Amino acid sequence: MLNYSFLIPTKDRHMNFLKIAALKKFSVLMLAFGIVCSASTGALAQDVLRISAIPDESPTELQRKFKPLGDYLSKETGMKVEFTPVTDYAAVVEALATKKVDMAWLGGFTYVQTKIRTNGTAVPIIQRVEDEKFTSVFIVPADSSLKTLSELKGKTIAFGSPSSTSGHLMPRYFLMQAGINPDKDFKNIAFSGAHDATVAFVASGKADVGALNASVWSKLNEAKNPSALKSKVLSTTPPYFDYNWTVRGDLDPALVKKITDAFLKLDASNPNYKELMDLQRASKYVTTKSSNYDDIEKAARSAGLIK
Repeated sequence: MLNYSFLIPTKDRHMNFLKIAALKKFSVLMLAFGIVCSASTGALAQDVLRISAIPDESPTELQRKFKPLGDYLSKETGMKVEFTPVTDYAAVVEALATKKVDMAWLGGFTYVQTKIRTNGTAVPIIQRVEDEKFTSVFIVPADSSLKTLSELKGKTIAFGSPSSTSGHLMPRYFLMQAGINPDKDFKNIAFSGAHDATVAFVASGKADVGALNASVWSKLNEAKNPSALKSKVLSTTPPYFDYNWTVRGDLDPALVKKITDAFLKLDASNPNYKELMDLQRASKYVTTKSSNYDDIEKAARSAGLIK
């Protein structure tokens, strides 16, 4: 191609070069501006920390428990915290997997399901000290003559949710360890949906025995819950790892550290945190890891609850 630039007067050529240089400089500035805007948009997306929890108690109780915790996390992270209630355990798993929430309060079994659903990307970061040695209780009506687990054959049992660790999986596992096959040895199996509902099932005569979270059982008794007062403990399971806070795998590591540090600061012996910690049924929080729930996964596979 021929170059005709020599036909343009020198002064005009100089002006063209200046225009081109100015355009290049403007383009670079606009590109930089676009990158900054993009980064700002990403930052704005993280102005809200979206949390949820398995619905192991009534919706009103969950809101009562998590509002003070949300306020605390908001103060510690500098972010708005939104609590999103869900209708069932599977919805929490799906919300984490599809990034509709950033963090969720899960039972051990729900965490295992989340790990599988997210191909191992979801990360458990924190749990209460109490969750390192958690237990379930089998309860019966206060006037029941039942004294041992072996007497439960032919009876009706109430579990919580099918995906509950302390209200189904581990009680089922320990029943099988005691020589009772829930699918064959019980007259009926009912799922109440939540721990407090299981107590109501037993107290009202809808079930001969119920299995639930020992912590919720203690709380209901302390509050003199009418259904709890009409029931009693038949047996308590051996301890196992249970609840944790799990974050989605691609959450900003700096934010994850900030959240973890916030939990680790909490101590029931500190008057400033006592009310919050009482609601969480916690004395302190400790870090946790995925391998802590390997036994939960083995129990679930042996019970045929996951393939």
